[in-house]
Amino acid sequence: MLLSKTFVTIYHLLLLTVTCVRAAAVEKVRPVEEVVAIEKRGQCQATLNTALSVAHTLQNHYYNTGNGQYNGGSLWTDANTLEDLHNLMLATGTDDFSTVADNSYIGRMANNPSTNWNSVINGSNDDAQWIILALWKIADYKAARGLSNTNYINSGIAIYNIIVGQWDGTCGGGVWWSSAHTYKNAITNELFLLTSASGYLRFKQQAFLNNANLVASWLLNSGMRNSAGLWNDGLDSNTCGNNGQTTWTYNQGVIASGLAALAAATGNKSYLDQAEITLDATISHLTSNNILKESCDDAAAGGPVCDADQQIFKGIWTKHLQYYLDNANDASRTAKYSPFLGSQTSAVFHYGTDANNDIGSVWYAPNQGGSVFTPKTSASGLEAHVAAAKYGPC
Repeated sequence: MLLSKTFVTIYHLLLLTVTCVRAAAVEKVRPVEEVVAIEKRGQCQATLNTALSVAHTLQNHYYNTGNGQYNGGSLWTDANTLEDLHNLMLATGTDDFSTVADNSYIGRMANNPSTNWNSVINGSNDDAQWIILALWKIADYKAARGLSNTNYINSGIAIYNIIVGQWDGTCGGGVWWSSAHTYKNAITNELFLLTSASGYLRFKQQAFLNNANLVASWLLNSGMRNSAGLWNDGLDSNTCGNNGQTTWTYNQGVIASGLAALAAATGNKSYLDQAEITLDATISHLTSNNILKESCDDAAAGGPVCDADQQIFKGIWTKHLQYYLDNANDASRTAKYSPFLGSQTSAVFHYGTDANNDIGSVWYAPNQGGSVFTPKTSASGLEAHVAAAKYGPC
């Protein structure tokens, strides 16, 4: 159903008012891990040790303390990597990377009251929401350590409010991929579902939940999920139908974590069943020998090579499966996916990791010259290790 411009405008103004009022009292916000417990079972210490080793290598090889960025990274992949480090520290109870957030480019922006977030995100509505996830994960870590998280919470809310303004009635709803308003796609709206639902879990403000319900309904009726249960890239700008473009792995993970957060917020377990349609389809269709394989992955030299964005996709899938299981809080669902997570961490360790402890882009087979090694591929492998440490069979 198309939304009137008047309704959308009123809705946005209401959300902005509510979230800005809440931001004034963020010191009292509990980390979401206290709402959705971080530990569902004993940790797999050996896998966590591997993850810590990989994280140290990643920082030593790629992190530039001068500018707070990763050499060879990008704004959105750096945001994911910062989120990964804090996800790891929350899982292990360690503080190995406790100074990274405030030193990072994103952290410097968060701690600067003069930051213009519109300028930082430069119209990229998907990149913006990866930054929100990083800011709020850092805030969770700081809260867990008894540190002030005000700047990180408030900055995340400020960016969130920018995204709210990118929703309109074109194609029945949805947030635009960029401020150019040329494309509505899966990942941007899956992230809006996740930031809205997790925002509600953190702040208990109805406006976040209203948005989560709105975007979930729109997504599930958008036609972007195909007959195989996988989410294509987005909508055709002329017809508002599924454009049939690539079913990237990360699209399949973020929808699951978003639906699980909404299930935790509402108590509606049917969202978990919807998520598992896609999780199961990923395992059935986007793997080789039971290991995640992106369409651009090729172990042999001369084949396709994943580009600078695609190199982190598989790890994002495993991270968001972890987040799915965090919020599902269901032993039977954990048991269902535990062996698969175990297979991923094993493949990353045995096939993806080189003699320098860097992790390459290909997991499904030994590298024959086709794997590339970047901060994004190392972060991707790190994500697989942390997810398996929490929920794998180790």
